[in-house]
This record gives sequence, structure tokens and C-alpha cells, in this order.
Amino acid sequence: MASVSLRDLGKSFDSAVILKNVSFEIAHGEFVALVGPSGSGKSTLLRMIAGLETVSSGEIAIDGRIVNDVPPKYRDIAMVFQSYALYPHMTVAQNLGFALKLRGLKKAEIQQRVGEAATSLNLTSLLDRYPRQLSGGQRQRVATGRAIVRDPAVFLFDEPLSNLDATLRVQVRAELRQLHRRLGATSIYVTHDQVEAMTMADKIVVLRDGCIEQVGAPLELYDRPVNTFVATFIGSPAMNLITGSYCGHAIEMANGSTLPVDPALPAKAGDAVTVGVRPDHIEVVGDGSDGIAARVVALEPTGAETLAMAELAGMTITIVTKERLALKPGDPIRLRPMLDKQLYFDDRGQRIQA
Repeated sequence: MASVSLRDLGKSFDSAVILKNVSFEIAHGEFVALVGPSGSGKSTLLRMIAGLETVSSGEIAIDGRIVNDVPPKYRDIAMVFQSYALYPHMTVAQNLGFALKLRGLKKAEIQQRVGEAATSLNLTSLLDRYPRQLSGGQRQRVATGRAIVRDPAVFLFDEPLSNLDATLRVQVRAELRQLHRRLGATSIYVTHDQVEAMTMADKIVVLRDGCIEQVGAPLELYDRPVNTFVATFIGSPAMNLITGSYCGHAIEMANGSTLPVDPALPAKAGDAVTVGVRPDHIEVVGDGSDGIAARVVALEPTGAETLAMAELAGMTITIVTKERLALKPGDPIRLRPMLDKQLYFDDRGQRIQA
């Protein structure tokens, strides 16, 4: 395993700037997820680390060695692609051992490494099959095994689970996390699925428009997002953003309703303030309470929970509750966001420390 260091990394295609001054550190054995919306630059960044894209500016270092001009095969990395990229005319065993054969390793050593990888990934009974005879999850494990047998310093994953159905994705991501714990290998994982990143990564790098918005542990980003973009990108359903004008220990919304805020909030009368509150931190309360009046837009009962959407002062907010609400669209509802769970953002979307 190895450390990876990115320093002021930039990438441009002619006049199009894809990445701007990207810098962060990945420690030995760390599992880091790169997340962001489509076009944020995460896959380009991964390909630059792999050596499949050139560096326009800045440096990439693997274990202290600058690799900007080092060809991919000499960077000691292994990459698992979204499409799996298996050779259709080769068996599972041949796919697993092909890179080792190209290196000129002896047949006995290739068989040993292939056997070990197959055992760790439950592929032993499939070694004689061809890719067309495998399920999507099995193909994904073969692609991962092909990377493992090379014993690289760094593993790179480019949305490896995006071709799997939802149930299989949950199963395979647990397998990948267990595999990472066993191997202790440095891993960089690109995904558009923030739930995937939250459940798998030691550290998450959030990208937007080629720039880093925040780097931190999953729960750090969830609990202490630096801005409204991270606040709404991390977490599912997304954090609610309730906007209003500060009027002293509360914000006043467009319809004149007020929402209490932390008395320690450093704001002055008339300041635009956005209150961020997670869907599961909003209570549904009865008539006559101190809750805020809203109107039900939609209800989605899932059994264990009910997801409700409500219109509040011209804003649509989401509530997740364990109650089975006897309501229908159009019904009035009263809501009480938990004061101690609220976050606050200024008119630029930056978090205000209360």
C-alpha cells in the first residue's frame, strides 16, 4: 500500500477547465471516495492518478514519488472500470492471471495468486466459466480479482457498481468494504452515489465544477457541511433549506411565519439566513402546538418509515417519520424542526457557526 498526494492539480481540454487547484492527501491504507454531480471532474481526476490523462498543472505523488510523467504500467496501480473490461474469449482464471502472464511470472506463481484471489472473492467454482456465463455481480468480482492478483500499491475504482441493480449493489459494496479491510490497501473510489460513499469510505472528497468543496470523514460532512451544496449533496433524502430574514432569535419566512433559531447565532436584524435541517429532524405535531403550519404535497409510506413532502411558505420540504400519517395531499400539517439539530448558512451559502 502507498500514500497518494495531489498538489494544486489542474486539468484543461483546450479552453475548457475541468479541474482547478485540487489538493488533498490520502494516507497509507485509506479508503477515499470521490463524489460529486456529473461533470464535477471526479472520473477525470481518477484517470489522471492512473496516468490515463495528462496533468495540465500541479503534481501527483505516489509514496512520495512524483508520477506526472510516469506511464501507467510503472505507477504500481490497478484500476477497476465501470464496464469491468473482461476479455470475453478468456475464462475467469485466464482473465485473473492475464496481467501476471504479461509480466512473465512463472505458471506456478500465477496459479497461486489466482487461487488466492478466487478464494477471497468466492470465485473458485467459476474459474472455468467465461464472462458471458456470469451475472453482473460475478463479473464485478472478477474485475476486482484481476486487480488484486497484481498486488498494487493503490486500487482505483471508477463507479464499479453502477451497472448492478439496487439489491446487488448493497451486497457487493459490503463485500468490497470487507475486502478492503482484509487487504489494507490504499483505495480511491469514484461514485455518483453519496450513500455508497457514506457507507464505504474512510474519507470523502466532494467535488463541484472541478473544485473541492469539502474533504472529511463521512459523518463530519453529514453533521458539519461547510456550505449548502455539501449539506444537500450528502444525505438522502437531502437536507431541507428554509430561507428567511433574521428577526432576533428567529427567521421570518415569506408568509410571515417564524422559525426559532439558536440565540447564539451571529446575525443582525434583516440578514438573509438559511436554516438547514435534516428530514428526520422535523417533528410532526398536533393542532394547537407551537409548530409551523404547512400543507401536505405527497406521502410515500415505506413500511418502517413515512416520507412526506410539504409546502411551507412557498418552499417544498421533506420529512421522514416513523409514524404512519393518516393524511392525504392537500391536508394541513404542523411541523417543528428540532432547534438543536439546525444548521445555519449565510446569503452566500456558507455555514454560520452558532
